[in-house]
Amino acid sequence: MILSKYPTDDEAKKMIVDIGRRMYEKNFVAANDGNISVKVDDDIFWTTPTGVSKGFMTEDMMVKMRLDGTVISQGERGPSSEVKMHLRIYNENPNANAVCHAHPPVSTSFAIAGMSLDLAIYPEAFVNLGTVPCVHYEAPGSQGIPDSIAPYCRDYNALLLANHGAVAWGSSLTEAWYRLESTEHYAMVIMYTSNIIGKANVLSCQQINELIAIREKMGINTGGVPACSPVATNTIDVVSTSGPVNPKPALKTFGQDSGCGCGGNQAASEEQIRAITQAVMERLRKG
Repeated sequence: MILSKYPTDDEAKKMIVDIGRRMYEKNFVAANDGNISVKVDDDIFWTTPTGVSKGFMTEDMMVKMRLDGTVISQGERGPSSEVKMHLRIYNENPNANAVCHAHPPVSTSFAIAGMSLDLAIYPEAFVNLGTVPCVHYEAPGSQGIPDSIAPYCRDYNALLLANHGAVAWGSSLTEAWYRLESTEHYAMVIMYTSNIIGKANVLSCQQINELIAIREKMGINTGGVPACSPVATNTIDVVSTSGPVNPKPALKTFGQDSGCGCGGNQAASEEQIRAITQAVMERLRKG
């Protein structure tokens, strides 16, 4: 028996409701924001209705459509005006079988700032997600959005929509959702390392090439490649935040003036921690 690569109608509707609830509980959406879709055949998919909170959907609300935009069946409400974005992704990328769009706070903040997520600092984000371009602004629900994302649908797995939010797609609804989650997590890591801690070791080109090989073995050939460092800067063990130390420090007798007891400088460590804490608190007060 050959297993279908698509879920059944009932499975699709149940998954959409489940992912919608996850979106809502993770604060990826507010009010009626966001939309979700998943294909059940080569040219048929289910999608979320317009004007309904993603945290309070039921299966009977879902809308069934064809890739030409024809509505096959619906509940009391039709599809979101942003379904045009889903249609464009499906038509541009034959490997896309599901789409998730939401407004996660950190990645949406990057979208508002007009910044892509493209730092080579996080292997998991690079392998499973890749870089995330930020496309120019178009009015939500307009034809401009599908036109703006079209050039990126085949080569990437997620996008930031300027002054709007984020969208991700995948071979299944689970993969599309994971990529949306990864987009937000990646954005958060960049926010902390770039703007709060103020330091990040960029992966070297050799390290990136190793990750590309891993990605290809997993069957992922999309996601782009970020700029890399010519030389690795993350090859030394750091036992103290005051700086790199000998990976095999001499043993010290308990009771010696050893700072934190790990061969480092406690005063320097505490000073850096205070500085980071102060920076975080200042940003929270400003926010």
